[in-house]
Amino acid sequence: MHACYTDIPALFGERGLIDNTWPYLSADNSMEYPPIIGLGNWLISFVVPAENSYRWFFDINVLLLIGCFIAISFLLRKMRPEHSYLFPLAPAVIASLFINWDLWAVITLLLAIYYFDSKKYDASAIALAISISTKFFPIVLLLPVAILFWRNHQLKQLRSYLFFVSLFWSAINLPIIFTSFDGWWRFFRLNLDRGPDFGSIWFALNIFGFNLSGLNNLYSLISIVAFIGFAIWLIKLNTTPSLAQLSFFLILIFTTLAKVYSPQYVLWLTPLAIIAMQQRKQISAFWIWQITEMIYHLAIWQYLALDQGAEFGLPAGGYALAILIRIGGVSWFAYKLASEIHRSHAPISR
Repeated sequence: MHACYTDIPALFGERGLIDNTWPYLSADNSMEYPPIIGLGNWLISFVVPAENSYRWFFDINVLLLIGCFIAISFLLRKMRPEHSYLFPLAPAVIASLFINWDLWAVITLLLAIYYFDSKKYDASAIALAISISTKFFPIVLLLPVAILFWRNHQLKQLRSYLFFVSLFWSAINLPIIFTSFDGWWRFFRLNLDRGPDFGSIWFALNIFGFNLSGLNNLYSLISIVAFIGFAIWLIKLNTTPSLAQLSFFLILIFTTLAKVYSPQYVLWLTPLAIIAMQQRKQISAFWIWQITEMIYHLAIWQYLALDQGAEFGLPAGGYALAILIRIGGVSWFAYKLASEIHRSHAPISR
């Protein structure tokens, strides 16, 4: 009812971390995240005092998340100084900071982009491997990375980049794969088996009576088509944008077509939106989008409250409408960004 849910203390108890249980021990109750989040929280569990342990576990995590938030703010100031102030002022960002551990992945994702555009490719590959091992969604950035290397005739550098990403991802993941495969695989199994879930366009369509069969195949097909369309658009541009300008669109495709949209996903999108912005006139579209994110943030908690028996809350139709409003807001902002990129980099008509 108060829109202040967090996964952090809930999973501390439910996944056995309160007893220092290895986070990937169980095929059915392991941490539903890649290794860095699981191992990081497992290590935190050893320094949590026995008395009031849930609160201590939450507070330690909050301190780490605040550190990530501050570091991201400074990194954005380095990458896009004229617009960096938008991140700490965005209300949907502030409202979502402590829902989950997403900022752990965002900081390394931004570092990967920063190092890539600075032509420090090995450092970028290592940062991206760490980010993928934290939340997995950054893997979609390999598509623009590959295209940018190809356009610049740097195929040898592309092979080196992919090698370093694979090497460091393997170094983090393979020990757990070999020793606790079922627990490690649970994250992927949950996402593969997931039906239309909260926040997704598919969930909204279900509420409105469009029950789509074969969702996994449909979702995969539409996603592949969208990524191919993005690749064709990028290849046809006359000059090459930076990875900072392009990353937002990949994560947007991923989150818009995904089978779930959790409110903290705004933490993935907002920093990438800021580094993609080139013009002051895009700021108004940014704030329109952020308002729609805040509408969704409030809507999901009120919908869940009513769904779980509260006297007051948001009915299903209102929640589905909030989903579509959010998608409309972020799509409008993406259109404004893409229009500017196309104007700046498209071939000159002859």
